[in-house]
Amino acid sequence: MKKFEEEIINLKRLLLEMAASVEEMIVKGVKALKERNMILAEEVIKSDDKVNKMEIEIDNLVIKILALYQPEAEDLRNVTMIMKINNDLERIGDHAVNIAERAIYLADKPSVKPLIDIPRMAERAMEMLRQSLDAFINKNTGLAVEVCKKDDEVDFLENQIMRELLTYMIADPSTIDRALFLILVSRDLERVADLATNIAEEAFYIASGKILKHHTLEREQV
Repeated sequence: MKKFEEEIINLKRLLLEMAASVEEMIVKGVKALKERNMILAEEVIKSDDKVNKMEIEIDNLVIKILALYQPEAEDLRNVTMIMKINNDLERIGDHAVNIAERAIYLADKPSVKPLIDIPRMAERAMEMLRQSLDAFINKNTGLAVEVCKKDDEVDFLENQIMRELLTYMIADPSTIDRALFLILVSRDLERVADLATNIAEEAFYIASGKILKHHTLEREQV
C-alpha cells in the first residue's frame, strides 16, 4: 500500500495549497475593502480561476484513488472527507470573490463608518479555518470541537454589524446601499466561518468515525 500512502500525502499537500490560496484571498479581499484598494480586489477575483482548477485537480485525484485502491474503513473516510473539504474550500474562495467585488463597488464611495468589526470577523473566521485544517492534518478531535464552538462568536459579530448598520440606514437613508454592501460582506464572512466549521466536523469524522453535529448537545459532550 506504499503507493496508496504516497497518493494520500500528495492529496493532502494539494488540499493545503488550496487552503493557503483561499485564506490569502479572504485576507486580501478584506484588506481591499478596508484600504479601498481596487487593484488588490481585482487580484482576488483573478485568483478564483486558480482555485477552481485546484478543486478539479483534487476531485480527479480522489476519483482516481477510489477507483484504483478501493479504500476501506478509515482510509475511505479520509478520501471521501477530503473531497468534501475540497468543496468547502472552493466555496470559501467564492465568498472571497464576493467580498472583493463589494470592495470595488464601495471603493470610490464615502465610508458609512470605520471598519472595525468586519476585519475582526475576518480574523476569527481565518483562525477557525487554520485550526480546522490543523485538526484535519493532526487528527485532533478536541481542536475540531473547539472550532465548532467558535462559530457562535462570528455569528455574534455578524448580528452586531447588522444592528449597527441598520441604525445608520434609519438615521440617514442615503447610506442604505453602502450599508447593505457591508452587511453582505459580513454575511460572506459568516458563511466562511460556517464552512470552516464544516471542515472541523469533517476532520472530527475522519479521526473518530463519529459524526459531530454543530449546535447540538452531543457536540458539547464529546
